[in-house]
Parts: sequence; C-alpha cells; structure tokens
Amino acid sequence: MGNPVNIIAGSHVWVEDPDIAWIDGQVINVKGDEVEVQISDEKTVVANVSKVYPKDEDAPDGGVDDMTKLSYLHEPGVLHNLATRYQLNKIYTYSGGILIAINPFQRLPDLYDAHMMEQYKGAPLGKLNPHVFAIADVAFRAMRYEGKSNSILVSGESGAGKTETTKMLMQYLAYLGGRNGAEGRTVEQQVLESNPVLEAFGNAKTVRNNNSSRFGKFVELQFDKHGRISGAAIRTYLLERSRVCQISDPERNYHCFYLLCAAPQEEIEKYKLGHPSTFHYLNQSNCYELVGVSDAHDYLATRKAMDVVGISQNEQDAIFRVVAAILHLGNVTFTKGEDIDSSVLENDVSKFHLQTAAELLMCDPNALEDALLRRVMVTPEEVIKRSLDPDGALVSRDGLAKTIYSRLFDWLVDKINFTIGQDPNSKSLIGVLDIYGFESFKTNSFEQFCINFTNEKLQQHFNQHVFKTEQEEYIKEEIDWSYIEFVDNQDVLDLIEKKPGGIIALLDEACMFPKSTHETFSEKLYQTFKNHKRFTKPKLARTDFTISHYAGEVQYQSDQFLDKNKDYVVAEHQDLLTASQCPFVAALFPPLPEETTKSSNKSSKFSSIGSRVKQQLQQLMETLNSTEPHYIRCVKPNNNFQPTIFENASIMQQLRCGGVLEAIRISCSGYPTHKTFSEFLHRFGILAPEILEENNDEMVACKKIVDKLGLAGAQIGKTKLFLRSGQMADLDSQRVIKLSGAAKTIQAKFRSHNDLKHFVSVYRASVCIQSICRGMLASRFYNYLKRESASLKIQTNVRGHISRKSYSRLKYSVIVLQTGMRALAAHNKYKYRKRSKSATVIQAHWRGHIALSHYKKIRNATIVIQCGWRRMVARRELRKLKMAARETGALQEAKDKLEKRVEDLTLRLKQERLLRADMEEAKCQEITKLKQFVKTLQNMVGETNGPLHEECEAYWTASEEESSITKETPAPFEDTEKIEVLTSQVEKLKDLLEFERKRSDDFQRKYVESLESEEAKRQKLEETERRVHQLQESLNSVLQDDIQHVWAIFGAQNDFMCLIQLNFSFGIRC
Repeated sequence: MGNPVNIIAGSHVWVEDPDIAWIDGQVINVKGDEVEVQISDEKTVVANVSKVYPKDEDAPDGGVDDMTKLSYLHEPGVLHNLATRYQLNKIYTYSGGILIAINPFQRLPDLYDAHMMEQYKGAPLGKLNPHVFAIADVAFRAMRYEGKSNSILVSGESGAGKTETTKMLMQYLAYLGGRNGAEGRTVEQQVLESNPVLEAFGNAKTVRNNNSSRFGKFVELQFDKHGRISGAAIRTYLLERSRVCQISDPERNYHCFYLLCAAPQEEIEKYKLGHPSTFHYLNQSNCYELVGVSDAHDYLATRKAMDVVGISQNEQDAIFRVVAAILHLGNVTFTKGEDIDSSVLENDVSKFHLQTAAELLMCDPNALEDALLRRVMVTPEEVIKRSLDPDGALVSRDGLAKTIYSRLFDWLVDKINFTIGQDPNSKSLIGVLDIYGFESFKTNSFEQFCINFTNEKLQQHFNQHVFKTEQEEYIKEEIDWSYIEFVDNQDVLDLIEKKPGGIIALLDEACMFPKSTHETFSEKLYQTFKNHKRFTKPKLARTDFTISHYAGEVQYQSDQFLDKNKDYVVAEHQDLLTASQCPFVAALFPPLPEETTKSSNKSSKFSSIGSRVKQQLQQLMETLNSTEPHYIRCVKPNNNFQPTIFENASIMQQLRCGGVLEAIRISCSGYPTHKTFSEFLHRFGILAPEILEENNDEMVACKKIVDKLGLAGAQIGKTKLFLRSGQMADLDSQRVIKLSGAAKTIQAKFRSHNDLKHFVSVYRASVCIQSICRGMLASRFYNYLKRESASLKIQTNVRGHISRKSYSRLKYSVIVLQTGMRALAAHNKYKYRKRSKSATVIQAHWRGHIALSHYKKIRNATIVIQCGWRRMVARRELRKLKMAARETGALQEAKDKLEKRVEDLTLRLKQERLLRADMEEAKCQEITKLKQFVKTLQNMVGETNGPLHEECEAYWTASEEESSITKETPAPFEDTEKIEVLTSQVEKLKDLLEFERKRSDDFQRKYVESLESEEAKRQKLEETERRVHQLQESLNSVLQDDIQHVWAIFGAQNDFMCLIQLNFSFGIRC
C-alpha cells in the first residue's frame, strides 16, 4: 500500500480516526507534509500526508464484489467496501482468489437453499455474486476436470463463523458429489453428522465465542473417477490439552463434561456425578451454563450423533465412564506425608474420588494411588521408588487426566474415520481445513504460541499462493515482473522452529533438564535472540517475551511453557491403564513394544507438544502443497454477536490477522491497479482529448496517454493496463485539476450571463416600484396627518373618562378599606381587653401558687439546714471534749461524769431553747452543790486544824520543859500524816473546783456564741426572703411586659391558648 501522491485541495481522502479507524473527508489546504481535512461530521483535522489515502468518488454505491477492482487498493478502501456490502447483507466479497466471509449473526436461509446451489453449479468464478458455493464449485471443477487435488482453507478468529462455513462447503460438495453410501447412510452425511460429536469433545466456550473449536480439523473428501464421493477422513491438529485441567473465568471446559453433568438422573447416579461446581476441573470458572443452550438436550443429541457415526452403546458408556473418571480424578488432592518430599491423600473426600475414578477406569485403587504419588527409577543395580511431593503429585494427576482425554479424543477421530471409510483407490480429493485463527490476548501462553506458529505457517503458504496468483496474472498479460521483490515471513518461522537454535528447540532442551524453570528458559531466549529483529524483551517483565508476527506483536508469558510442552506418558500411568479391566480403557493405552520398553527403562525418550505441533504442521504443509489451495477468511463484525453492527477497528485487526492486508501489501508491491483499456480511456481520456480524437486502437491510445503523462513503471498488457502503487492517485489528481478548471470556466460564463440578465430585470422592476412607492408614501403621509388629528381628540376624551373612572374607583376602595380597618381595630381592641382580663386572673392564681410553693420549699430547706448545722456543731463539740479528756488524764470517775455531761449537752442542743434552759438550771444546781461541798471541806479542815494546833503547841511546850524527849511517841507523827493527806485532798478539791469553773465559763461562752450565730442566720434568712420578694416582683414586672409584647404581636388573632401556654412557660422559668 504505497503512500498517496499529489494530494491537492478539494481531493476526497481517508484519514485515520481513533474511534472508527478511518473516516472520509475533503482536503481544505495542503502545507508541506501537513494536510488540513474537513471530515464528514463538519470537523477539521490535520494529518500527515503519509497518513492520508485518496477516496474513490466514482466507486459504485453498493461496493464492488472483487476488491482487486478497486481503484485504490488500501486499508480504508477495503474497509469501506466491506462495510458497504455488509449493510446490504452481502456478506461475501472476493479479494482476488480469496473469499472474505463476514458473519451476519442471523439466519439467511435463501442464501443456502437448493436453488442457490443449482445456480452456482458450473458457474465461472466471478460471474455470480461472491459465495462460499463458488469457491467449492471452483475446487470441485478443478479436481474433476484437471485431476488435481484441491484444498479449501477456512480461517478466522473465534466466533467468525468458520464451523458454519465448513458445514456449507461440505453440503455443497455433497450436493455435487452425488450419493455413494453404505447401509443407507451416505459418506457426506456421516461426515456432517460427526460434527456434533467432535464439537462436544473438542469445542469449548472462550472469551470470544460460546462454541469455539479448540483443535484444527482437516476433512479429506475422496472422490472416484466419476466425481462421486467415495470416502472421507478427518485429520485433527493441536488439541488444546491443557484446557482439561486449567480454565480461566469466564471460559468453560470442553462441552462433554457439562453435558454429562446434565445427563438423566440414572446416568448421574451411575457415575456418581453432581453439579459442575463440585468438580475442580470445572469450578475454576464461574460459567457453568450457556445462554439459550440446554446441556441436557445437547447430551441426548450427542448420544444420537454417536449412534449415527457408528459408536455402539457399550462404547458410548465406556466413553462417558472415562469422562466421569477425569472429573473425579480432578478432585483428588494431596498433602505432605510423614517422609520428606512425600505426599498422601489429603482427606476422605479425596479418597472417595480416587476410589470412584478407579472404579470407573476399572483399575486397582491402590495402584492408581501409587501411580499418582510415586515414580519408579530403574538403575543397573536396582529399581528405586521415589515419592513425589504434593506439587509433583498434582502435576502427575493433571498429566494423567490430559493424557486420558487426548487418547479418548484421538480414539473418537479414528472411530469416525473407520466408520466413514476411506477409498484407497481414490486419486483426487478435496480437503477442507477448519483451524483457529491468529490469537492475541492480555495473557498469551503456550497454546497461543502454537496457534500463532500454525498461522505463521499458513500465512507463508498463503503469501506464496497470492504472489503466485499475481505472477500468473502478469504472465497472462505478458508484462515484465522480474524486478518485483517478494518478502515473506520466513524469519519468524526460523525464529520459532529452526534447529538447533529456535524457540521450540530451546524449549525442548529446557524440558529435558529437571532443574530448568521458566526463568532459566526465558533467560536463555534473551541471550540467544537479543539481536533478532522479530524478538524483543518487554521492559517491565522478567520472563515474558514478544514476537513480531505478521499480524502484529504478541507478548507471551512463559510461566507454564515447560509444563504444557511435556507430552510423554509416565510409565506408571501406562502400566496402570494397560492393565485396566475395561477393554475400552486398555485399548486407549496399548502395551508398548518390548524394544521401546527396554529403551525407555534405560533412558526415557523425551517427547514434547512443540515438536509434535511442528511435525503435524510439516505434514499439513506437505498435504496443502500437494493440492491447489483456495482461501476463505471468516470475519466477525462485532464482539457483541449482534447483526448489522460493523466495528471498523475489530474488522481491520481481523483482516490483518487473516492475511488479507498482507495480500494487499503483496499486490501493492507489484501492480495493485488493473484497468481494462476501455475503463482507463473512459476515466482518464479527458487528460489527453487530442489522442482520443485520433481514433487510435484502445491499446495504442492508452500507451500514448501513459507516455504523455509520464507514468514511469506502468505497463501495457494484452487486455489491461497495470499501474504501480500511487499512480492511480496521481492520475486522479490530474483528472480532478482538469475537471476543476473546466468547471470553473463553465461556471464563470454561466454566472456572468445570469448576473447580466438579473441586473436588467432588477433595473426595470426598480423604476416601476419606485414610482408606485412614492405615490403610496404620499397617500400614507396624508392619512397619517388625518389620523393624528383625530387621535388627539379621542385621546383627550378617553384620558378624561379614564381619570374620572379611576378616581371614583379609588375613592370607593379607600372608604371600604377604612371601614374594614376600623372594624378590625375595634375587634382587636375588644379581644385584647378580654384576653388581658383573663390573663390577669390566671396570673394572679399562678403567682399565688408559685409564692406558696416557693415558701414551702424555703421553709423545708431551712429546717433541713438547721438540723444539719446543729448536728455538725454537736459533732464538733464531741470531738473537742473527747480530745480534752484524753489530754487531761483525769480520774475515771471524773471522765464518766464529763462524758455524761457532754451527752447531756448534746441532748440539750438538739432540743433547742428548752433544753438550753434545763442545762443552765442544772449548771446552777451543780455550782451550788460544789460551793456547798467546798464550804463543807473548808469547815472540816478548820475543825481538824484547831485540835492539831492545840496539840502542837502543847507538844512544843512539853518538849521545852522536859529534858529528855521520847522520840518513839507515834502520836505527833500520825497527826502530821493526816494533815498532809487532808491538805492534798483540799488541793485536789480546789483544782476540781477551778476546773468546774472553767467548764462553766466555756459553756457560757459557747451558749453566747450559738445565740449570736442563730441571730446572724435569722438575719440572713430575712435578707434572703427580702431578696426573693424583690426578685418575684421584678419577674412579675418582666412577665407583664412580655404579655403586653405578645398581645402587640398577635393582635386580633384568636390565640388565647397560645398566650396562656407562653405565660405558663414564663412562670416555670421564674
């Protein structure tokens, strides 16, 4: 697709758009390499001239059925042509020998009925509208009359309609091939009826399609010498084995698992099944059912299809026993054992599923457990059993499940081929290849690597075929094409499959070493291909790598490459299933030859999926190279599976992945534009009209025009003119300039004639109109003056009438308003007085109630305070008396008397004034007694001292008279002692009397103090009552002001209850 040339102002072009890929517009201005384009939605964009492509304005409204007929063979032209035809329900379009089929997502029954088959039977390619029947008819006629085998390659992404297209091809070939069946069932019927069986076991729901084929299928229809179908064979490629054990949300596993879970109840009980969510191989995704699809119905349909293709009832039971065993095998889990690097079954549930799987496979449960948990290593000296850790046991379990399912699928294909039967004497065949297209997701693993490798192989074959077709066209027209360079994708294929340094070879090498990991494998890739232009390492990834395919770059995640590449069957698994009591299971694992067994004991021969894919592709390429290929590219118009929706960006990606744009690139590398002589002269003869007037031959005229216009590289064929890339745009630019100049000349003459004619007519009309207008203006001015005079008089009378009427209305309104206002004021005044009187009565009662309540509260509070205060004073006195008693250390008798007096004093204080009087009287009596007692003691002392004094005087007199003193006389001594005793007693009594006097003085002083404190409290109480009275009066005055304010607010409204409530709230607040 060469860049357009000679883009000028006014040219119609295509420019890139981020939303719809390409959008048409018209060039407004060209500035160097920048082009300003006004697009169809009236917006203006600026694009580089290399990103702008010319638009063919002369293209048919319904598009062209063969895109090689397009004047401009580039991406926007191809996309616009497909979109135009798709909106008209023309889903098929040719691109040379390639058929592009767009999925309509709706039934078009008239497009595939018997009448349509009859129309295309024997019709040359291109005579009728593009159709899948036309491709099948060309292949059949080439096989029938040329004796050469043909193949039809159907490709496209998931959901593009490959399976349906394959069915239509088979139906048409069966229509052409006649009937040649056995046992009342034709070969083509058996081939078609085998589809439900293969779909049940080989198809699954993916992100893009609910019924995606996860394997490649090559159907060989064999024909006898009379052109009748004599046999058939189905070859399968690249079954996605990893899907059995690992799926991602929202995809599903293979359909057969869900069909079996939806089987009749007796089947479920027989195989001990349940809901799909109970099985590990199915519950990794939350999708268990498909919208609009009944798994129970499809199970019965699959059973019926098995009957049709010749699978017996016993074989069907055995098949579903194996499927159920795989489900149970997936629920077996492991945990660490007692020994290091060993494992055991995790729980009873795992034991149950292991037992069930062993019963379904008819093998020994212990042997099955041993095969999952251990490996046998044969050495020259001995046989060693090595235990597996839990991770290794899980890998062993999944490997067994994948191996069983792969063998089961291969058996189904072999059984179908055996039932259909093959013709060994057939010399020609027609093969139909249905294989998945190029895939690129967010996460791309080993499956996408193999799929894209396959598509690279097919793309190389496709490119060679397209280039070969172009060569045949050039040879047919006898033009020189030897200098045209053909670039293919061999470098990508070498990167993947070359030995010994390709990616597959390095992957196999990594799988052969036990200690290899995906990190070491990725590192090996980085070192080996660091300078390869098709291989790059992503910046932020440690183990990812990117390959630049023909359809674009794809980033692969190598995390599971090593596990998914391993394809060898573990010897323990082989021995276990070979010894199965079920003949069907044992047939899936036939015993290996002795030589193979011996060699495997010595050194296990490695086998890988990558090598197997490479080998299968080699065989497929050999088959395709031995046939004449025909290509059908299926395209999905949108990802919502809705009709009439055409998503440009998605279509462009699919065309790129399907190789259609690559074919266009190959065509553009040669002569992308092919025009017949008549078409070229009709379109571009205007550039050299003098040559057309010479009445030359069409070929000669075309040659002269090419020479005149200087189209270097263009060549003249026998019937067509071949133009190089960009020359068509150059011719169209010159044609646009030529037509634009002629159009401008014609427009100038025509406009000058129209302008002169218009000027004369306007001049004459203006003179007539002016005279009429002047008369009309004079008449209008007279009428204006007349109306003005009359209007002044009318206005005077009307204004006077309006003023009088307005004054009367205003006067009446004022009187009515005054009357109403006065009545309202009187009514409000009456209501105010009535409410004031009622409020006064209520306030009086309310204030009396409040005053009484307040007085009672104060009285009760006073009594409580007095009692509390007296109790506190008595306790203080008691504490003081107790402390004084401890300090004096008086006699016990005095102490008892003092305690008794303290208690009496406390009692007297509690009994208030009466008790105080009793206490004073008691004190007086006690003082009197003490005085009497003192006097008595004084008298006794005086009486005692008198005789003693007399005796002493007599004694001293006698002692003076007598010379000898009798010292032993005890009488004076005894009297002296008595005197001392009495003296001491007197002193004690004096002290006691003094103490009692002090106590009396203290009691008297305290009594006076208490009287003073009571007087002070009484004065404070009176002061408090006075203040309360003042506060009450102030609150009453405030309340009266608030009531008046409320009356002023409410006016004449009947809100008496509201006023009472407000008055009550004020009272409560006070």
